[in-house]
Amino acid sequence: MAEKRARRPLRAAWNHIPLSFSSNKKEPAVMDHLDRSIKPAENRGTDALASVESALFSTPSGETTCASFAPLHYERGYAYPLIVWLHGQGSDERQLMRVMPLVSMRNYVAVAPRGVRLPDSGGAETRGWQQSDRMIDQAKQRIFDAIDSARRRFHLAEGRIFLAGFGSGGTMAFRVAMDHPREFAGVLSFCGAFPGGGAPLGNLVDARRLPILLSVGRRSSCYDSDAVCRDLRLLHTAGFTSMLRQYPCADELSPQMLTDMDRWIIEQIAPEEASPEHAFDLDIDDFG
Repeated sequence: MAEKRARRPLRAAWNHIPLSFSSNKKEPAVMDHLDRSIKPAENRGTDALASVESALFSTPSGETTCASFAPLHYERGYAYPLIVWLHGQGSDERQLMRVMPLVSMRNYVAVAPRGVRLPDSGGAETRGWQQSDRMIDQAKQRIFDAIDSARRRFHLAEGRIFLAGFGSGGTMAFRVAMDHPREFAGVLSFCGAFPGGGAPLGNLVDARRLPILLSVGRRSSCYDSDAVCRDLRLLHTAGFTSMLRQYPCADELSPQMLTDMDRWIIEQIAPEEASPEHAFDLDIDDFG
């Protein structure tokens, strides 16, 4: 019976939405909404307690390499889940400002470490998350430094840290969560493939406990349906609890992806409060 449960088909949701926006291209309607929703942050240093009477986005200053988001009407007596966001290649930690208002203004504290500077960027400073040993080590350091900083500033719920990312950030989120599964309550990848090489499943026994959300664009050129199928088969065979969601977009973050991110995290924290809307069982052989 246990073996049968471990090999149940993965679930998926197929959502048809008219609007999407790129992580690197400002869509006017979306950005107008974000400008109205976010109060500019005061510069109070890396670990100084920020004013959190209203939603507050704090950008890095000086030598800091991490942005943070405090929820609307922050309550010091409430232990908040933490979202650690890894931006896509070519963006930076300020992507968090576009992400969190579309996830939730109230439910989470969030932090976003700055990506590692990429080589061969033609003179421009391009940041992201490459899968080399050196950059994986740097990514881990930045991620755990960001978590420590959030713990010093905010009241966080133990065992409720979710690691998420877009594009190469999603791939790095997979990598770090697989290596340190006891540190996270779930991993979410948006348009980011499962990492190859370097034994990402070397800690499989512990890693199997991690729930996974994989959100992909149907028209993606960087992560096409063949690659998605390959990753789904790997996760299914390894015995992970995974959910796939596919959206009518390309290599983009859509508002619906981020709304569904909130719903999925709530489902992991309090399943009885989550809506089963749009979810159904999917046989991997029928995907694509």
